[in-house]
Amino acid sequence: MPAKNTTRLVLAAESLDTAQGRDALAQAAEVLRSGGTVAFPTETVYGLGANALDGQAVEKIFIGKGRPAWDPLIVHVSDLAMLGRVAASVPDRARKLIDAFWPGPLTLLLPKRDAIPGIVTAGRALMGVRMPAHPVARALIAAAGVPLAAPSANRFGHTSPTTAQHVLDDLDGRIDLLLDGGPTWCGVESTVVEPGEESVLLYRPGAISIEQIETVCGPVKTYAKEENLKSSLMATSLPSPGVGIRHYAPKASLVPVEVTPGEEIQDHAKWLQAIQDHSSRGLRVGVMLPASWPLPQAFPGLRFEWGEWENDRELAQRLFAGLRALDAMGAELILCPLPSERGLGAAIRDRLLKGARKE
Repeated sequence: MPAKNTTRLVLAAESLDTAQGRDALAQAAEVLRSGGTVAFPTETVYGLGANALDGQAVEKIFIGKGRPAWDPLIVHVSDLAMLGRVAASVPDRARKLIDAFWPGPLTLLLPKRDAIPGIVTAGRALMGVRMPAHPVARALIAAAGVPLAAPSANRFGHTSPTTAQHVLDDLDGRIDLLLDGGPTWCGVESTVVEPGEESVLLYRPGAISIEQIETVCGPVKTYAKEENLKSSLMATSLPSPGVGIRHYAPKASLVPVEVTPGEEIQDHAKWLQAIQDHSSRGLRVGVMLPASWPLPQAFPGLRFEWGEWENDRELAQRLFAGLRALDAMGAELILCPLPSERGLGAAIRDRLLKGARKE
């Protein structure tokens, strides 16, 4: 059952070794060992964790989020010894990726051990697993002494949380405890890949880019196009975390605006036209506004100052916060330009396109 009250404890990375920090960590670890749920910061977004070895505890994640059982979770470990407790094998290509990107925002699909209950993987033999880079996340897993199954700490399908307040906005009273570690620094979820014998299969673009992965272990292939997902997957379990057709959606209708990066005059013309077209519909329009991008004269709508268009790290870090801010301002429709598919732009595009899908 959902918790009656959610306890909020402040635990910044720099306070882990203080008496207050150790006490907060001990409280959170005890909740997890007792079968409860704890939201905690990672470098990507806030996660909602439960003991990954305890099926009943993991079920509370699905109840709290309203998440369907066909959508698998990611297992988080604190070190390689814990990885050995949950993964039945680690192929050579996976070890190369671990050496290059762990701790960090890269999730690997690996064969699971029997200790991981089927509810974690939606009945699949492969398990998504990663070692987070955030000091609070690593310290929490180590203190609990168990791997944590943890999706993002938001209601299912909603915009992901990058601050503790975002978590409470969605889940207050539905989870046991929240560790407030401040804003996350990546802002988009981990990249999810399956390291095969000949190539890497990408299921979800994320904070580690395709280009970075290819420098380590060769070509990256992309999982089946979304048009195949609706017919072939929704009736059964998804093959990986992060491939659901509609996720990351704000309350307002989200309208991505396709532009051509590098063509500034053309980009701005398309942008202004899209704003004018949608503003004329009588809706309260909000815009995710890159720095130095224009607005129509006497624009009556809402704006969120998104960041420098050429800085995909800044855009990624502020993406979900911006969508939530515009929701809070009362936007009925949100316009957002789509960056290129290079680097973190691929992850940003993925989140915006999925957030814009209709039910």
